[in-house]
Amino acid sequence: MLLTFPDANLLTEARLDDITSVAIIGAGPAGLAAAACLRQAGVDFILLEKEAQAAPAWRRHYERVHLHTTKRYSSLPFVPFPKDYPRYVPRDLFADYLDAYAQRFDLRPRFGETVRAVTRQGRSWLVEATSGALHASHVVIASGYNAEPLMPGFAGADAFSGKRLHSADYRNASPFAGQSVLIVGMGNTGAEIALDLVEGGARPTISVRGGVHIVPRELLGVPIQMIGMAARLGPQRINDALFPIILDLALGRLEKYGLKRPKQGLLRQIALASRIPVIDVGTIRKIREGAIKVAPDIAEISERGARFADGKRDEFDAIIFATGFRPGYAGLLQPDVQPGPSGVNERASELGLYLIGFHNAVTGLLREISIEAEQIADDIRLRRDRKKAAEILPV
Repeated sequence: MLLTFPDANLLTEARLDDITSVAIIGAGPAGLAAAACLRQAGVDFILLEKEAQAAPAWRRHYERVHLHTTKRYSSLPFVPFPKDYPRYVPRDLFADYLDAYAQRFDLRPRFGETVRAVTRQGRSWLVEATSGALHASHVVIASGYNAEPLMPGFAGADAFSGKRLHSADYRNASPFAGQSVLIVGMGNTGAEIALDLVEGGARPTISVRGGVHIVPRELLGVPIQMIGMAARLGPQRINDALFPIILDLALGRLEKYGLKRPKQGLLRQIALASRIPVIDVGTIRKIREGAIKVAPDIAEISERGARFADGKRDEFDAIIFATGFRPGYAGLLQPDVQPGPSGVNERASELGLYLIGFHNAVTGLLREISIEAEQIADDIRLRRDRKKAAEILPV
């Protein structure tokens, strides 16, 4: 089910100048989930989105992308995915699901509203957006884990004569057919773009800086997400010692292909750095076959290619920087007002300032979003009810 969205330009003509219980910044999956939970809790809110449609980042993802987590544990609160959706939902079906979700709960984001600043005013918040100021008792920041592309500097990058782009601008392999392409970075995005390129007739090379944890999407038919959920119940140290043994049996020893594991254990890396392992959907098989090459870190980019840390050089027609993203919300807030971790915690509850969708756990980001959305809505409703009760109590 698709929604027809109003023209963002018409929406931005009207000034905000509103007072609401909750201002939600961002109408991606996290913002929609928070709004739906607040709707069910009977709490009023305003949902702000800087672009002209909900979940814009998901609609811009490269075409072949699927959820790496199962549909059973990736739906938003109250609404499971349709039964006819595949286990790993593709991009377009996920966008359809989000549109239907917004319609089901009558969520009407104010599009074209870029939030410039969120400042504390007494016991409430002032949210400065494109069309005016909004006063809110609570603010929920749902602007996205991957809001801003990261583009590290590389010596000689400006001299490269071929095409350069960040993975955020990659759509499909068609423009690169027959070309030699360097992918910088092997996270989930870099690994999957390399697979897409080789299947589209390109010759990809992945530059891997340091070590990388790699897991199959399923292990003996069981989704790796569910194995990760079970692993959280046991001691992290023991699980981190067992995983390499299990993964060598499942994927083979990958060091000979230039893929080394980090010294830090898989689960510990997730816990400390929110760095999810590469969930393999076919890239490793192509590396074994020699269709995808692996190179070490880049020492320098030249006019026609790159020199790597091992001293070897190669020529490329294009370079795709799969160098990650950052949330980007910190610039909205005063330096002395920083929220605690994603979800509900003492700091967030005290400030009335919540983050949602920034806890990239082994259990899956979307699953965490659903949990956080319900917790945030419950916390805001409880604080509202306590305030009302205090107001009507006799002095």
